[in-house]
Amino acid sequence: MQKINRDHKVRNYHQAKWDEPIIFELHNSGERGITLPQVEEEIVNHVGDGVSAIPVEMVRRKAPKLPEISQNRVLRHYLRLSQETLGAAFNVEIGQGTCTMKYSPKINEAFASSPKMTELHPLQDVSTVQGMLEVMYKLDLCMREISGMDYFSFQPGSGTQSLFTMASIVRAYHEENGEGEQRDEIITTSFSHPSAAATAAVKGYKIITLQPDEDGFPDLEELKAVVSERTAGFVVANPEDTGIYNHRIKEFTKIVHEAGGICYYDQANANGLLGITRAKEAGFDMCFFNLHKTFSTPHACGGPATGALGVLNKLKEFLPGPIVENQDDQYILNDKLKHSIGKVRSFQGVPQTVLRAYAWVRALGAEGLKDVAQIAVLNNNYLYHKILTIRGASAPYIKGKRLEQVRYSWEQLTKETGVTTDDVSRRMADFAHHYWSSHHPFIVPEPFTLEPTESYSKADLDEYIASLTQISNEAYANPEIVKNAPHNSTIHRVDEQDYFENPDKWAITWRMYLKKTKKTQEINS
Repeated sequence: MQKINRDHKVRNYHQAKWDEPIIFELHNSGERGITLPQVEEEIVNHVGDGVSAIPVEMVRRKAPKLPEISQNRVLRHYLRLSQETLGAAFNVEIGQGTCTMKYSPKINEAFASSPKMTELHPLQDVSTVQGMLEVMYKLDLCMREISGMDYFSFQPGSGTQSLFTMASIVRAYHEENGEGEQRDEIITTSFSHPSAAATAAVKGYKIITLQPDEDGFPDLEELKAVVSERTAGFVVANPEDTGIYNHRIKEFTKIVHEAGGICYYDQANANGLLGITRAKEAGFDMCFFNLHKTFSTPHACGGPATGALGVLNKLKEFLPGPIVENQDDQYILNDKLKHSIGKVRSFQGVPQTVLRAYAWVRALGAEGLKDVAQIAVLNNNYLYHKILTIRGASAPYIKGKRLEQVRYSWEQLTKETGVTTDDVSRRMADFAHHYWSSHHPFIVPEPFTLEPTESYSKADLDEYIASLTQISNEAYANPEIVKNAPHNSTIHRVDEQDYFENPDKWAITWRMYLKKTKKTQEINS
């Protein structure tokens, strides 16, 4: 029997592999997971059959082609798939970079899955949902304190949708003031999230991107050169995706305001700022937080999410409506905002996400939120100094303290061994770690972006550092080990690199998969 060295921090991990088919391929005609009893005749006579009352135009012409499968096979299917994944509940998840993967208290899941939440319907009368509206209103008040903003909307379904909403508000604001055509430029920075520029471009704006100075800060002199009467707004993440906090940010917002522009703030990752600094004091007119990042509601495989969008008083009337307000001790939905840009998502967004975030904030309180920021920054700087001791690793730009994350580089490792950041990413999977490189295109050469948050212990960080160190040692001793990774995962590697870029290879529904693979006849037969 092989002796296991428990003192070694690199985890010996081998992922399960089941060759599990798609659930539609498990279809077996006539098989059932549950059989419902027939409704008694007395009930039908009293309330009807439950179908005849549905308007004809709402009734399907054909039943949906759902897989027919027994309960135990459904259970096996999803449990097997769960063994083929990595996630925050399974491993040290500091390698998700800018996504703030932290521990989400399980009691908050109990709140969100309560029948009081799951049986809510968005079309209920407001008198019947006073509890949920109270939660939304009180989280709004908390967010005001945290950010300095005056009103919040929880309607946007993501950070990107919040950025789109803020760009929409900028356009509506200038159009209301008669400057909509004149102000056609949005200024951003190269290390802000790509969605900042993309959403403004969707609104028809010309994008001006500030490049970093030699220390990695947005270039203030460049801003002075490009700001003009055509400037509609300035959007920035701070700290940016490098983890560098721009300590001169108020000078940037002051210059844009003097030119007549609106300043809006990407605070998707505010983990290092809670209780330390606020958007209002930095000179911003709007900001948003990702509740599914900073405020510890699960990402849940890309959703459901909420971008909590806050504005100062001068922009309140432009918010997507309705917003929750309190009148005479009753919570109401105010949909009479004079200049509202209209809804950006159905109803009021995702109430379960709002509830989880509210529970998290209330459990921590003001001092607890500040502790979150301080521990996150401490963890990040510990990781930063340790990684800089690993052969082949570096952190470009300003030296010294970083905030809540760092964008590192394997440029030296690649030059000396040929091992790239993508190779390291695949090898990290062999040690049960996720690892994220960067947004494309890579601005930092051979990047990897880590964010430890407040959730992880020194032992957790040391395990992650040990795995990176092991891979560096392998790269210099025998680079083929890393280049041929992963060795212990469900799949080896995808050779064709255009799956994400080529729409002809996308199949986001079963019907589309059948159409593109021409398997319809085969399945039906």
